Order: sequence, then structure tokens, then C-alpha cells
Amino acid sequence: MNYKNKQFYLKTRPQGVVTSEAVPVRERVISEINEGQLVIENHYISIDPAIRGWMRDEPSYMPPIELNEVIRSTTVGTVVESRHPDYAIGDVVYGVNGWETYSVSNGYFLTKVPENNHHPLHYYIGVLGAVGLTAYFGVTDRSGLKKGETLLMSAAAGAVGSLGGQIAKLMGCRVVGIAGSDDKCERIKSLGFDDAINYKTTKDMTSAIKEACPEGVDVFFDNVGGEILDAALMNLNQFGRVLFCGSISTYNAVDPVPGPYNWWQILARSAEVRGFLVSDYFDQFSSAAQTLGGWIDEGKIEFKDEIVEGFDQCLNTFNKLFDGSNQGKTLIKIR
Repeated sequence: MNYKNKQFYLKTRPQGVVTSEAVPVRERVISEINEGQLVIENHYISIDPAIRGWMRDEPSYMPPIELNEVIRSTTVGTVVESRHPDYAIGDVVYGVNGWETYSVSNGYFLTKVPENNHHPLHYYIGVLGAVGLTAYFGVTDRSGLKKGETLLMSAAAGAVGSLGGQIAKLMGCRVVGIAGSDDKCERIKSLGFDDAINYKTTKDMTSAIKEACPEGVDVFFDNVGGEILDAALMNLNQFGRVLFCGSISTYNAVDPVPGPYNWWQILARSAEVRGFLVSDYFDQFSSAAQTLGGWIDEGKIEFKDEIVEGFDQCLNTFNKLFDGSNQGKTLIKIR
């Protein structure tokens, strides 16, 4: 076997916005694999903000991407060669691989797409994959959200935020979203959000949140950090919860990021901050994906994908995540 594999790899650790000098493209040939490995022909690649953190040489929930290694990402594709007892040629799988046309895997964190699947294949790195599962487990379990409570969602027009808000509405909660344009605010309200705040045109976020959440915030689902986190902290209810899912506002920062300045509100309101990783729920992925798939089939939730065609568009598409020009879940369709 000989598979010509195109890869984006980490040549140097980027400072600020990621450039092609830091993350260039190369070609490698996969000519053989070891016992216990398989080769996946990738069809779709997930483009996610968390990848920016993995490019840094800092401790995190996953080890940093090493220099000269492929950029880590989730993919969905078809097994084309296998020396692994659990995977056969023709199996369709999704899991952690990279920005590359082919991946060699040992099966770690890899899941088979069900044979009876009737959903589009790219859903398995979107609404039925890590994105949807992050929203599902974050809202239904880790946040401690209860019927009748108020959920405030940042990055609410994004993939996780838009789904999480809809799930909270199914639970009988009031949901307010924060987004970066009037169009995005109108979109999330069309999904059932009770109210929306355009943070780019709002001069006083603390007051805007207070107006949209007159009974206070029980759970703040934090995807961005920064000034929005500070404003949310000032509106927490007694025994409120901050679910820390991401901090996209700081991912491209070159200098140390100060704050949050209103951290003392955690003490003043006997509140909790809960870190959250979807990987903690790995043994429940299949059952949760079935639940999400059922909601899609029943029309209870909607999901927006932004699919960009062409492997070479990985880096340009990735940088769109940080200027707010993307819409929904961002994916690369390789072919």
C-alpha cells in the first residue's frame, strides 16, 4: 500500500494569529502500518477553537502538539487498511486524528459510525460528535441546570452554544444568548432562545445581562472568557454555576491575560466554577448521540454547519473562528 498523505503540521509555535509559516503543508507517504494500527481515509475534518490552545507549549487537558507533528483534530472517514482486531476495511469511523487526508490510528478515542446510520456523515464530528455531545452533557449534567432556571450562553450562535441553548429550552429553562451580530441574535431567537444580546453593539454588558435576565443567572455556560465572563459574574444568582467550556477571546493573545476582575463574586454569591471536558463522558457517547439523533429526526433541535470544500482551506477556515465570521459548526470537506 502507498497512500500520499497531505498534512498541516506545526513547524513553529505561533504568536497571535496562526500563519502558514507556523503551520505549513507537507506530503508524507504511508507505506506500511504496525500490528494494532489502521489507516483512515478522512472525508471531513473538524475545525475547532480548542486547537489553538494545543499549539502552545503549555499543560492542558491534552498534551501540546509537538513541533513537526500534524495539527490534531477530529475527523470522520473510512478504514482503508487495518491490522487492528476491532476495525475492518470499509468501517466508517470518527475520532481524534488530524488535519490530514489520511490518518494512521491505533484505535484510541475512535468510534464506529453505526451501520444503520441515516444521518449525513459529517454529523459525527458535529451535532452527533464532540460538538453536540459537549452541548448535551454540559447542559444536562455538568452544569446542574434545572427546570425553571435561567441559562446564559456565550458564543450562542456557535456550534456548541446554539445546541446547548436549544437543549436547555427542551428542559424547560429560560435561555439568553450572547452573540456578535444582529443577524446571529435573530437566528438564535428563531431557535427558541428567549432573548439575545449583541456584545459588539452593547456598551454595558453587565446592565444588558441584567435586563435580559431579570431574575438573575443560574448557569453561565462560558465559551469565551474575558469581559463577557466578568459581566456574567456580576449577574449570578446565589449558588449559581459557571460552566467553563472555553475561552476563545484569549486564544490568540500574545501577552498574559488579566482577570477576571469580578472573580470575587464567586465568594459573594456562594457560586461554583465547574470545568468541563466532554471526554469525561466517553462511555456515554453512543447513547447520547442516539438521543440527539432522535431530537433531530423529531424536529426538536436544529443545527447549522458551515462546510468549506478543499483540504488546503484548513488554516484559512480555522482563522475565521476568531474574527466571528463563521456560522455554526465549521468543517472541511476534503473531497
